[in-house]
Amino acid sequence: MIEWDKTSLRQKLKLFSDELIDEIYAKSKIIDVPAGTQILRLGQYVKVLPIVLSGRVKVFAYGDEKEFLLYYIRENESCIMSFSALLNNEVSKICAIAEDTTTILTLPGEDVLKWTKKFPEFNHFYLKYYQHKYDDLLETLRQVVFEKLDTRILKYLIERSKISGKEGVRVTHKEISTDLGTSREVVTRIIKKLETEQYIKIEKIL
Repeated sequence: MIEWDKTSLRQKLKLFSDELIDEIYAKSKIIDVPAGTQILRLGQYVKVLPIVLSGRVKVFAYGDEKEFLLYYIRENESCIMSFSALLNNEVSKICAIAEDTTTILTLPGEDVLKWTKKFPEFNHFYLKYYQHKYDDLLETLRQVVFEKLDTRILKYLIERSKISGKEGVRVTHKEISTDLGTSREVVTRIIKKLETEQYIKIEKIL
């Protein structure tokens, strides 16, 4: 496990000045979150802002008793929707769950508001991810509107593989159906079709 000190934070958050790193180190906390832990609930006021130091967080919308995957927060990234909710003192419109064992730097909300005024690089950091995640959301919307579900499932599996850095993907049909907003039965049928057409290879874990 990494011992997080000022030096390791500077190496991780290279965009930030030494003065900002000093303030973050003095006022923020670093926590280890087990996989499956809910980090943010729908309707919750955002009191701290996360930056993922290692691991991965899944961000999704929830409505009509269904979940819908929006994007992942990867290493050295933060949550733009949490940032927006904190700045505007609004409740969260999304949920967030640790996909893997994840280490998170939690920035206190009252200090975040000060840093947005004091440090230009802090705003630049979040504007950078605004654009990145906005593009992710547009791509998700485009897939929902224009692409067949079998294409969406194949792209979903490829993206999961890229994110994990592994050749294979360990995921259940239920997880896929939840993330893509469809039924498990439909996912099972399409997975079998993709395997028959040799787009994917299924290996059962005992």
